[in-house]
Amino acid sequence: MDRNLALNLARVTEAAALGAAKYMGRGDKNIADQAAVDGMRSMLDTLNIDGTVVIGEGEMDEAPMLYIGEKIGKAGDGCSKVDIAVDPVDGTNCVAKGLPNAVAVVAVAPEGHLLNAPDMYMDKIAVGPKAKGVIDLNASVKENLVNIAKALNKNITDLTVTMLDRERHEGIIKDCRELGVRIKLFKEGDVAAAIATCFEDRGIDVMLGIGGAPEGVIAAAAIKCLGGEFQGKLVPYEEEERERCKKMGVDCDKILRMDDLVKGNEVFFAATGISDGDLLKGVTYYGNNMAITHSVVMRAETGTIRFIEAIHKLDQKPEYAK
Repeated sequence: MDRNLALNLARVTEAAALGAAKYMGRGDKNIADQAAVDGMRSMLDTLNIDGTVVIGEGEMDEAPMLYIGEKIGKAGDGCSKVDIAVDPVDGTNCVAKGLPNAVAVVAVAPEGHLLNAPDMYMDKIAVGPKAKGVIDLNASVKENLVNIAKALNKNITDLTVTMLDRERHEGIIKDCRELGVRIKLFKEGDVAAAIATCFEDRGIDVMLGIGGAPEGVIAAAAIKCLGGEFQGKLVPYEEEERERCKKMGVDCDKILRMDDLVKGNEVFFAATGISDGDLLKGVTYYGNNMAITHSVVMRAETGTIRFIEAIHKLDQKPEYAK
């Protein structure tokens, strides 16, 4: 894939973030999500790729744009055939309520390299590069945390664990408290939380718990770029979900490791903050119809990580950004 695609993906997530951020705190997650979808789709159409959405807004009959299977890009002669995973707003309720950690994200890899994850739950664990190789989703929470603390050369009481604030995580919280581990709960948006484990200055050592499977694949793409480790296991709550996994050729009982989720190292990832969070600052609006966005762009093959602060003169932008 053309390395310049990585920077173009930043324009894709910027468009989504600028669209959604206009609706921060207005109480309507659907209109914020639609604005992000519109902006992201418009920019994806400008890319010189022959892409297929493998993780998107839902099936064809559920979403008018960015649905699973939708063709994306100019698709001209010589264009790379790629898989595209998108989440125009990871944290729609965060946008609607004016809460932190909402981001717009996109990942791109060669055709057949991203797991087409079913829209269901996934048990997850994510760590940064220093703890790579010491985690095991089959092990107990306590065993994983002890091993992570040793790898990071930290006292167990200095370890910080983050997870979604959900009743289903009461057992994990209990185990963490018994060990004296610090806990940071968040309301929504576990893609940014998983990625934050790879940046020491973000103060997050490990993410644990059950969240969306599609978001797990997107997070794994970013963590592969950053040299960390992600493991996931699908959690079917109904027999229908288990049957769907069988049809898709995905083993519900298997621990999905990095190369199961994202094959190879030829993968690009981009994210733009919508609201302030652990990973990125959100969109800030200034006078004269101007805005500032903060994005991160990654490329696994080279390990390059770019943080981009962009000033947007919205009067000179296409309609989606006004």
